[in-house]
Amino acid sequence: CLCPAGAPPDSPRAPADPAAPPPRALGPPPQGPVGAAPRAEGRPSAACPEEEECSVSADTVLAPLRAALDACRATVQKQVCNDIGRRLTVLEDAWAQGKLSAPVRKRMSLLVQELQQQHWDTADEIHRSLMVDHVNEVSQWMVGVKRLIAETRDLPTGETDGSADTESTTETMTVTEPGQEE
Repeated sequence: CLCPAGAPPDSPRAPADPAAPPPRALGPPPQGPVGAAPRAEGRPSAACPEEEECSVSADTVLAPLRAALDACRATVQKQVCNDIGRRLTVLEDAWAQGKLSAPVRKRMSLLVQELQQQHWDTADEIHRSLMVDHVNEVSQWMVGVKRLIAETRDLPTGETDGSADTESTTETMTVTEPGQEE
């Protein structure tokens, strides 16, 4: 029977109440670093004394990102590096103009920490959570951070030794086949 609003309570497959909120299978990711002092202890975290006024400095986040970009320059195409650099500048400008909320600044700080520790999957997960939860704030520059995570992950384990692949030297006037020198 198709009973409209008054489905009997013993109905095994009663339709879900459209006004009820959807079930939350997955919650948002943790908002702070593991081991951060909770505010309830009376001692605010050094990074964020107040939730609304997160004092993570832009340089704390941008310096490691720019260092990662510099490490990629020897093996990644110049155009890709320039695009990542432009997007990091957009991030820097948004940060300087106060356009980023405390949760975005906090999660970017966490993302950078994971990147520095070479926890690629965790950094990628933080990037995805930012794209889902704060798309309007991060969409202009997060693509660059995502690409930087991917390129940094692909770097040789010994960082870069200064040698460049022949295909990454796009400034030469002559076109060389991969594997040829000069």
